[in-house]
Amino acid sequence: MRSSLRARAHAAVLAPHLLATSLVKMVTDRTSMRLQPLRLLFLISVMLASALTGSPDARAASVPAQTLESIREAAEGFVRAHLAGSAAKHYVSAGRLDPRLRLAACGAPLETFAQSPNGARIVVGVRCATGNPWTLYVPVAVEVEASVLVLRRALPRLARVDPADVEPQLRRLPGSAATFVSDISALQGHRLKRAVPVGTALTVDMLAPDVLVRRGQQVTLLASSDLVEIRARGEALSEGRADERVRVRNLTSLKVVEGVVESEHVVRVGP
Repeated sequence: MRSSLRARAHAAVLAPHLLATSLVKMVTDRTSMRLQPLRLLFLISVMLASALTGSPDARAASVPAQTLESIREAAEGFVRAHLAGSAAKHYVSAGRLDPRLRLAACGAPLETFAQSPNGARIVVGVRCATGNPWTLYVPVAVEVEASVLVLRRALPRLARVDPADVEPQLRRLPGSAATFVSDISALQGHRLKRAVPVGTALTVDMLAPDVLVRRGQQVTLLASSDLVEIRARGEALSEGRADERVRVRNLTSLKVVEGVVESEHVVRVGP
């Protein structure tokens, strides 16, 4: 056993010498048997450096690497932190990373960020800002299990959604709880942006505030203070939703004023 170890050690010591000897033979002038000194010196230095330092892959393998699982966990943790305020049950899963990926181990906690932390699919940036800095973008899928309002019948575009048109159902759907409508009161004063088929879980972006005042409509102009309230008849010159500003012509004075839509037939003017 000891003789074998001594033999290996001896071979390791002689390896650079053998490489140099081989190079001498390679660059020897066969006709004159004279060495080419400069070329020989260059080749010997290159080969010895390669023999002593090893291949680039071997050097890379010796550098501690950040585990891919820690990167996935950082991305998932970022999304879960933004969902922490919801009582609904969420499922968060980071996408698979290429197992060939090697990033230097980070000497500080990983930083995470995203342009928009909402939606069914979020791209989370995971960054190491120390040592050898790097940034990796990780796709994260989000699903929610919650009670949502589902259409009991198909409705056309611009239709109002009445309580009789929906029913609550427990579903697991792509996205977060904030994406879906779960409270019937949220339907009040809204219309559908587009036609929606039966069985669809209503989402917030399917609804638009209803237009309360339309151009040419007769409205009541209301101005009030702590002591007095003044009402006048007017004609809307533009349309508006709740809390939007519209232009109205006072039918008594014919002056055009601007006010805020308070209800379907009332526009408040003044402070």
